[in-house]
Amino acid sequence: MPPRARREQPALIRDKNQLYYGDNLVVLKRHFADECVDLIYLDPPFNSGQNYNLLFTTRDGKKAAAQQKAFDDTWQWDRAAIQAYQHTVRFGPESVSQALQAFHKLVNPSDILAYLSMMAPRLVELHRVLRPTGSIYLHCDPKASHYLKLLMDAVFGPANFRNEIIWKRTSAHGSAKRWGPVHDVLLFYTKGDRFTWNPVYQPLPGETADQWYNNIEEATGRRFNRADLTAPGTRKGSSGLPWRGIDVTAKGRHWAIPGFVKDVEGLEGLDTLDALDALDAGGRIFWPKRKGGAPMVKRYLDESQGVSAQDVITDIYVNNVAAERVGFPTQKPERLLERVIRASSNEGDTVLDPFCGCGTTVSAAEELGRRWIGIDIAKVAMTVIEERLRRDYGDAIGGSYEILPEPASTEDALSLAEEDKYEFQWWVLRQLGAAPAPHKKGADRGIDGRIYFFDTLGSDVAKQVIVSVKGGKSAVLDHVRVLAQVVDRERAAMGLLVMVPEPTKAMRAEAAEFGEFYSEALQKMVPRLQFLSVADLIEGKSFEHPGYWIPPATVQEDAPAMLVPPRAMVQTPD
Repeated sequence: MPPRARREQPALIRDKNQLYYGDNLVVLKRHFADECVDLIYLDPPFNSGQNYNLLFTTRDGKKAAAQQKAFDDTWQWDRAAIQAYQHTVRFGPESVSQALQAFHKLVNPSDILAYLSMMAPRLVELHRVLRPTGSIYLHCDPKASHYLKLLMDAVFGPANFRNEIIWKRTSAHGSAKRWGPVHDVLLFYTKGDRFTWNPVYQPLPGETADQWYNNIEEATGRRFNRADLTAPGTRKGSSGLPWRGIDVTAKGRHWAIPGFVKDVEGLEGLDTLDALDALDAGGRIFWPKRKGGAPMVKRYLDESQGVSAQDVITDIYVNNVAAERVGFPTQKPERLLERVIRASSNEGDTVLDPFCGCGTTVSAAEELGRRWIGIDIAKVAMTVIEERLRRDYGDAIGGSYEILPEPASTEDALSLAEEDKYEFQWWVLRQLGAAPAPHKKGADRGIDGRIYFFDTLGSDVAKQVIVSVKGGKSAVLDHVRVLAQVVDRERAAMGLLVMVPEPTKAMRAEAAEFGEFYSEALQKMVPRLQFLSVADLIEGKSFEHPGYWIPPATVQEDAPAMLVPPRAMVQTPD
């Protein structure tokens, strides 16, 4: 099968479509401006004994570490879930805070509360990035849809709920002692009252076609039904005049040509009676055999657009042998996403899927000429999506998008370090909240980034931490010595060495020889050289920070220059 033709798309802010791998909450906060997305579709994983939404599996059969970790964190009411719950209750919008507290009373600390606590801050961020005319579709399991609807009401407002869409994903499913579960739920909300909406149609069910189009044209064999050519009320113009001996005015009506035939070639510009003559000459008028019967216009089955899309979708099924299948167990049909995208966006609009999985939303958006952004926590998802895009659109599509890393697992961070040391370096600096050193690749003079701080609140003298990032697998003692020289040369307060492995005993001893300095903020001595490993960064562990931090302009341009510690500086609880 030849690749599909690509539609041209207007440039995104970053000039290309985007794929991110990493925690979507981190990606949304770090990379997305307010009101920059037109349509959001998300299908977050929901747990049912870990067999409903299975995880990506690598080619050697191992589950992707980042997605496995996210899955575990999502479903256990543990310290991480408690922190997510508490943070949203404290700092989230009032309506969302109240909703989570109500859930706490309703379902008690449990796995479902952990799931809702994970979803709440992400929905808040999605509301922030959605344009005023935008829409969001949340795809979920009936086991969670009622909770999620209340949460969506809290985030988007009950007045902005538009539909609960039922998708019948399979024709039948056996289940002991209950009705067979065959449907999913899509919750459709908008940002406000004025939102993008395009009429979309679904095929007529076979039995409906048989009932409606129950006439067959003898000359052509085409099936048709009959539509009225008149409407109530009298008119003084040509639509009220007699035609073919029929006086519609005497019957209190007027001639009214239905909209579905107004575009027939040759009718444009004709008055009503001439248009009726043209339709009759073209065989579009049905004349009843009984005397005095009213003429009607023919509506052909093969010209029908179908019926307006309904909130119960029964014409799109999961096809396990379809060409679009990539082996992901909960993959959704591309036709389903195409229907959503057609209805709630226009060509050139930006579509976001923050749980993009195997890339069905991305592929459908590409097919329909939309700009797109996909986020998934597993790096292996990027491989699946890239293979799918190249299969469907050819190798040339590789130049239309970029992959941006925010690794959520040590495994993915190590992979990034091997593939692109500069991307790895910039990721580390983002994790630290450090300002990248202004230098060209390969000429860093021993400095990859800087963190500025005040050791006492109110001081006007800034001090700095020199950051050195090493992406190699080996722990090299000389890296400590070089960093010590740079710290002295730059007259910095301290240095931080970020490495892939844990530092060796010899490296720690060398750092200890470099000495300490007294921190007035902490009122104690602080080591001048410290270490963080990649695993430390992923786990959010801190190094011993000396004072009040100045957020670099590249991270938070409008933030006040005090009391804003970088992510990795915040001590995690034991």
